[in-house]
Amino acid sequence: MSSLKIPRKTVMIYAENFGCAANKFDLEVMLGQLAAAGYGLTDDINSADLILVNTCAVKKPTEDRVIERLRSLRRLGKPLIIAGCLPRINFNAVLNAVPDFSAALDPRSVNKIVSAVKAAQNGEKRRIFRSDSPLLKLELPRVRLNPVIEIIAICEGCSGACTFCCVRFARGSSYSYPREAICENVSRAVSKGAKEIWLTSQDNGSYGMDIGTNLAELLGDCCKIKGRFKIRVGMMNPNRVIPKLDELVDAYKHGKIFKFLHIPVQSGDNEILKRMNRRYTAEQFKHIVEVFRKNVPDITISTDVICGFPGETQDAFEKTLRLIEEVQPDIVNISRFFSRPGTPAEKMEQVDYREIRDRSRRTTFLVRQISLKRNKRWLGWKGEILIDEKGKDGSWIGRNFAYKPIVVKSARNLLGKFLEVRVTKVFSTYLEAEIVEKIA
Repeated sequence: MSSLKIPRKTVMIYAENFGCAANKFDLEVMLGQLAAAGYGLTDDINSADLILVNTCAVKKPTEDRVIERLRSLRRLGKPLIIAGCLPRINFNAVLNAVPDFSAALDPRSVNKIVSAVKAAQNGEKRRIFRSDSPLLKLELPRVRLNPVIEIIAICEGCSGACTFCCVRFARGSSYSYPREAICENVSRAVSKGAKEIWLTSQDNGSYGMDIGTNLAELLGDCCKIKGRFKIRVGMMNPNRVIPKLDELVDAYKHGKIFKFLHIPVQSGDNEILKRMNRRYTAEQFKHIVEVFRKNVPDITISTDVICGFPGETQDAFEKTLRLIEEVQPDIVNISRFFSRPGTPAEKMEQVDYREIRDRSRRTTFLVRQISLKRNKRWLGWKGEILIDEKGKDGSWIGRNFAYKPIVVKSARNLLGKFLEVRVTKVFSTYLEAEIVEKIA
């Protein structure tokens, strides 16, 4: 009697991601290894055999959302693997929310994801994978979640020591990846159809400090790569920009670089910046913006501010508002201060939360006015955009040379297409346009 071979069922994994572009890169690395190992990936949580959640815990509100989501997923009764920053930053929160999790990985252990899944399949509980050693993640397989956008980490960890931040607890000190490896990844991604490259890290400005190079040199190398693509440069802290300001400005002039500068100021008061250990002044931040705007026309300036940092007086807060009014950033990411475990700011005298809430509201009102004013400059603009995202109700989101989000409507699939458009409406957070011509 011949035996009938029954095909083994592919183990399906459902994944969710929280947090920054670096976190999304880590998820793509983990999914790439799982796919290479023969596991299936699914968007349907009901058909999944295991659940992977890549967490973020840099801000308290984000951590709260992650914890609530983990509690919800636990009720499904499926093996749960928890990756990302939360296991490093607040492991007790993980234990309280999901005491019977299958496995946990920190950001420097993403190469252990297959082992973590196997442990979950074997019914293990609370299996921990963590490492203090840097990992060259660029050598690992990846799954690109957006066919148009390739996310490439250029370094890992942070060289700073801001008193409010817990990122270094999760990702360690700064470790730069070799320029050759980064360029090889860019070239390979472009050859496989990527048209938008995100160069990301915890602080792009610190790239190369440990290996004798810098971000400007890296951008110069990337721009020499053949193909039709654009590069979005991720966040840079002002103190890392100042020593290489002229070189960075020259690098930004290249046509392959989006004219988009994310440079967080956090406060307009120099005493608060000292308490934050930010290592620059409000005046230096203003100087950086002025130099970029003088040399790179129509550049989009994005910054971050924290409302209610310990010791922030009313006068210090007003200085932040005045700085925003003077600089007129296109985008301001506003955070209400929440202390994070293990940080020096946790032990400082806290500002009353009601005051923090009111300051956040005032800042939001001002920022919306400025953002709308800045966007009105684009009304009637005609030019090329790259569609990099599907919107709602038959809409598509594209980016122009200044990385402005521009919404167009079409029944066709426009993802990855270059279009000629004309801006017809402006809002505080995006532009609307009509399609003039489909280019490619």
